Amino acid sequence: MDAGHTRFLELAVREAARGARDGEGGPFGAVVARGDDVLAVACNQVLTLGDPTAHAEVQAIRAACHAIGDFQLAGCDVYASCEPCPMCLGALYWARPRSVVFAATRADAAAAGFDDEFIFQELERPPEARELRMQLVALPGAQAPFEAWLARPDRVQY
Repeated sequence: MDAGHTRFLELAVREAARGARDGEGGPFGAVVARGDDVLAVACNQVLTLGDPTAHAEVQAIRAACHAIGDFQLAGCDVYASCEPCPMCLGALYWARPRSVVFAATRADAAAAGFDDEFIFQELERPPEARELRMQLVALPGAQAPFEAWLARPDRVQY
């Protein structure tokens, strides 16, 4: 790994430790960089914001996208103190950075009480077989939002 990757990854780990010490949320940090420039640094803020989606990677994605004025992180790299959870992994795929580099594994997170294995397993199951009750209800007009989207000649593909 080159010195830039190491520098950004160390920054993500320091931010994770700071956030954990300050009680902002879980011990996780993330950095978004483009080239040598840091676009965003964030820690898990689930507790301070009362928001279960305020994971470090999501917070960093939000801040970086705001900084560059785009909803995608083309040409950017994300550095995370730990392997992303399923929610963050989904957000990273939608944000489309060039790469994700992480320092600790999901097994390390599980040893600290943050075990995402259940969610990884649930995602492999069909919706009707998941622990979280999910039910498809055939509703007339449910396709209307998609039809409205497809009818827009100025829609942005993502």
